Amino acid sequence: MNKRKKASPSTSRSARGGHLLSSPKGAAGSTKSNGNKGTGSGRRKAAPHKEPASTTLALAAECTVADADSLKERLAGLLDEPQPVTLDIAALQRIDTAGMQVITAFVRERAGHGRPVEWRGTAPVLATAAHLLGLTSLLKLPA
Repeated sequence: MNKRKKASPSTSRSARGGHLLSSPKGAAGSTKSNGNKGTGSGRRKAAPHKEPASTTLALAAECTVADADSLKERLAGLLDEPQPVTLDIAALQRIDTAGMQVITAFVRERAGHGRPVEWRGTAPVLATAAHLLGLTSLLKLPA
């Protein structure tokens, strides 16, 4: 007889950052001491502000569970972009529910902050998956 272990508090959603596209707390943006106490001029260099190279992201031919982490990272870099972000879906040939989940979380998060997502190209597989999962209106896909 197998017993299931209860999930530890460290794996709770709030501990992971609250939404699908956020980094775990302390993972990004944390600083480490260089061990040099009291040395130097006391001035800190400002971290360079990292701007996305473009507000257009071309999706790969496949957006599957195997590619979900990479897609999530690429989209997370565009979450706070004030300009509309364009997702180029012209090359998309295959998508599974993991890919749909990452894209939907991105669109939903941006919409929640009044930041639009635009679409370039068409991808029948994306339209079909969105229809089957009831996400067509949320994603606002092109006709």
